Amino acid sequence: MDATAIRSFIVATLDADADVRRRAELQLKQAEDQPNFTDILLDLVSSEQNVTLQLPTAIYLKNRVNRAWERSDHITTNSVIPEDAKVRFRERLLPVLAGSQAKVRQQLVPVLQRILHFDFPQSWPNFMDYTIQLLNTNTPASVMAGLQCLLAICRTYRFKSPEGETRAPFDKIVEASFPRLLVVCQELVKQESDEAGEMLHIALKCYKHATWLELSDFLRQNEVNLAWCTIFLETVSKPIPATAMQHEDPLERERHHWWKAKKWAYFNLNRLYIRYESVLGQLTVSRRHGNPNSLMDNASDDQKRFAKDFTAQVAPTIFNHYLQEIEKWVAKTTWLSRPCLSYTIVFLDECIRPKEMWAHLKTHLTTLVTHFIFPVLCLSEDDLEKFEEEPEEYLHRKLNFYEEVSAPDVSATNFLVTLTKARRKQTFEILKFINEVVTQYEASEPDKKNHIAKEGALRMIGTLAPVILGKKSPIADQVEYFLVRFVFPDFSNEQGYLRARACDTVEKFEQLNFKEQNNLLTVYRHILDCMADPKLPVRVTAALALQPLIRHDIIRTSMQSSIPTIMQQLLKLANEADIDALANVMEDFVEVFAAELTPFAVALSEQLRDTYLRIVRELLENNQQRDDLDNEYGDYLDDKSITALGVLQTIGTLILTLESSPDVLLHIEGVLMPVIEITLRNKLYDLYNEVFEIIDSCTFAAKRISPIMWQAFELVHATFKSGAELYLEDMLPALDNFVQFGAPQLIHKPEYVQALFSMVSDMFMENRVGGVDRICACKLAEAMMLSLRGHIDDCVHGFITIAMNVLSGQEVTIKSYKIHLMEMVINAIYYNPLLALHILETQGWTNKFFSLWFGSMESFTRVHDKRLCIMAIVQLITIPNEQIPASVAVGWPRLLKGITILFSTLPAAMKITDDEADREEALRDDFQLDSSAYYDEDEDWDDDGAQWEEGDAAEGEHSESKDESTAYLDFLNEEAQKLQSAEGEVSDDDLGEDSVLLENPLDKIDPYMSFHVSLHRLQQEQPQFYASLTSQLSPDEQAVITHVCAQAEAQAAQHQQAALAAQGAGMNGTS
Repeated sequence: MDATAIRSFIVATLDADADVRRRAELQLKQAEDQPNFTDILLDLVSSEQNVTLQLPTAIYLKNRVNRAWERSDHITTNSVIPEDAKVRFRERLLPVLAGSQAKVRQQLVPVLQRILHFDFPQSWPNFMDYTIQLLNTNTPASVMAGLQCLLAICRTYRFKSPEGETRAPFDKIVEASFPRLLVVCQELVKQESDEAGEMLHIALKCYKHATWLELSDFLRQNEVNLAWCTIFLETVSKPIPATAMQHEDPLERERHHWWKAKKWAYFNLNRLYIRYESVLGQLTVSRRHGNPNSLMDNASDDQKRFAKDFTAQVAPTIFNHYLQEIEKWVAKTTWLSRPCLSYTIVFLDECIRPKEMWAHLKTHLTTLVTHFIFPVLCLSEDDLEKFEEEPEEYLHRKLNFYEEVSAPDVSATNFLVTLTKARRKQTFEILKFINEVVTQYEASEPDKKNHIAKEGALRMIGTLAPVILGKKSPIADQVEYFLVRFVFPDFSNEQGYLRARACDTVEKFEQLNFKEQNNLLTVYRHILDCMADPKLPVRVTAALALQPLIRHDIIRTSMQSSIPTIMQQLLKLANEADIDALANVMEDFVEVFAAELTPFAVALSEQLRDTYLRIVRELLENNQQRDDLDNEYGDYLDDKSITALGVLQTIGTLILTLESSPDVLLHIEGVLMPVIEITLRNKLYDLYNEVFEIIDSCTFAAKRISPIMWQAFELVHATFKSGAELYLEDMLPALDNFVQFGAPQLIHKPEYVQALFSMVSDMFMENRVGGVDRICACKLAEAMMLSLRGHIDDCVHGFITIAMNVLSGQEVTIKSYKIHLMEMVINAIYYNPLLALHILETQGWTNKFFSLWFGSMESFTRVHDKRLCIMAIVQLITIPNEQIPASVAVGWPRLLKGITILFSTLPAAMKITDDEADREEALRDDFQLDSSAYYDEDEDWDDDGAQWEEGDAAEGEHSESKDESTAYLDFLNEEAQKLQSAEGEVSDDDLGEDSVLLENPLDKIDPYMSFHVSLHRLQQEQPQFYASLTSQLSPDEQAVITHVCAQAEAQAAQHQQAALAAQGAGMNGTS
């Protein structure tokens, strides 16, 4: 196929007729198999005169390389680009990139990035030589291409660990290329053109990625570092060219390359001072290059020297440059983008703890807080517009502030928190300022009140609530007066955003214990009024403020009569705004007011279902609109997913409250079936766990399986078979309920039994799963054998075969996995000892298994393990002597020896289980309705509250406290080392009692009585065999057996006495 034909296909993909486009796309797909296909596309990109055709060609080329340069687990393709075509492509790509227009170049850069990921340096050793040649030319287009190439290589190496060998080549690349890059930047920062801004933006991003995890030795040299910092500071201070200020929309303005260059200049300066940390998902030591407080103990002497020099020489200069920019912004002589403002505040935040920088900051602190931090915290014109015109967007912005990593107001909030925690005296200065603002507002005439300032002041004090209410706080007792005087009036303020802020402020002070109960009731009434407010943000913030009030007895009592109405309001709100926090409120209310909501449970579940279905349908529409390359890594958790998650959790809580109402629960199962169906059929993996929990809750609360839930079982099985094997752990509680409570139906439904067996067997055939996942399969097999005794002989044969193939064919290193494999066979013995022995004997596994089992007896540590082993041995000792396999007949006396070990350790295991249950119950009691459990101890005040009023002497020489994030990283590092040193133990120790399914038939069996009865029968029916077994027991082992039998007889006597007492009580009742 020649170039003309391929060009015509690309032209046809732009045709207005959809059928023509589809045919052209199919023809291009078929042409991909041609060995010169990428050559032709590259020819078209480089030589095509028609710009409208050049760009789609570049896009198709990008997609082709992304899909076919190498095979991927995420993208399956029939044709990978041949090696010879790759060689030609690499040789031509950089010249084509250098000669391309901006829009085309934008499509070719990802192509370059993709190839470098796989081919550099092994298959493309001359890439850096050509890159440096481009950088050294005097042609702007070539230098631009060189910058793009350097940026691509920096991105390729940005996550390479400094400890790894793969990082060493990159350090050489930096040393070879960054001197020229510095010269280029020195020229660019003096220019005004948009092209220069774009090139500087790219150059500063190169530095950012090159230093993402580590500052190389070359860049750490004093003169090199100072030269780069000078570039960053010149960029920060550079008056922005007029072309970068043309857009009225601030967001559009921020996208200009000159503002992006400023952003990365700020970022790089901050990065040099603030910590670096790995983002690869592995626990690694975090490094800060400039802040000596944050250097880890194992830092090299060179790193320590660099940090000290940076703090002494460079950090004060950065501070002064930032201060100059702040002064211009305050004077309104310059505009700063949100990232620039945010990075400025972040740097100021980092100057609070170290005493060297605190000395610089402290001098300007009052002015900075009142004229810079406070205005940043106040609502902007954009905020006010969104409040009125786009209230849902306003709520997402204000409530999901943790997602707004570049938001200046979030940085300002963090600054205040750090300041009041690390420099406690400053709390009074800030409160003094807040008091001035709210007092002035109170005293002003209505038409002269500064509503924006009042809102900002309340936001500021709400931010400090944890500190103000901290233990031993000298000012906590003044909060109630402040709320009554300055916040209560705003519940009825004419400005909606102040009504919302009043609700939010009350919520922030949720830990306040009101001295006057009437004030608490006033808050409650105001919150209820605000829940009916015409403004959506007010209604939502009111709902969120209502949640913490339920910790007060008087409020819970007041709410009982109106909780159905409140739930209706919450559901209506949930449909007006996808705010996941509302689902949390509903979940709490459903749990706390279960009795009051039971009569409305069906209607409530219908509304929750409808809310969920609406959110999911919108979520599915959003997913369909995403770019294919985004979808190759699955659906991400967006706002709608998180909100849907919260609704599912509320449904699950509602179900658990209905365990005593089976008729209501049966009705709700039908209501919720569409929820289960839409989630599983559309493979919404993020929501699987909650849906499986709903199925678990329905089946467990009902203690039976309805026809509707059997439909759910079929869906779960189909979901598993469609590639959800890794979700078996989430499915397991529900599957156990199907087996345990659905046993009567399963006996007559062999297709369901086979479906369950196939789920177990698939887990041992699927290569993607490991030992931990297969433990779940072992548990499912156990549930089947315990609940379906006598009805699944064929499955038992398969279970033994699965387990023994693993145990006899490979070394099982994970202890918990090995125990569960053995227990598959032990369960089979308990299920039917003769059948199990026959299968083992037929395969020649009998002796191996019994040796493994009894050689590992002390590894069966859980109560469940011991019960199971005891009951299996009980089954074995009832086998007639002549039916015992010859291969293990000699070792048969070991059965009683093994059971003595189990009975000796059973009481201690039971005590551990009881103690764990008591601890969990105590924890639940402690945390119930007590959100103070989540408060940080850093909010605590010292014993002597007066010390915060004694000026700076209290801060003194010890004011340089260890950075809390550094302390946390130190702690994580220590814990990681502990984990590594005990790695073997951790991987083995996965056999806590909580790993056992909640209930199983073994719990209803008394092992003492079962053993006593079986041993007595053996003595009666086979006295000689009994004598031969017991004669080999030591005196201590005989004593254990005697004690077990005595305990069984004592328990039998107690049961008999209790039965007689009950019978006597019954007779008295009828006489």
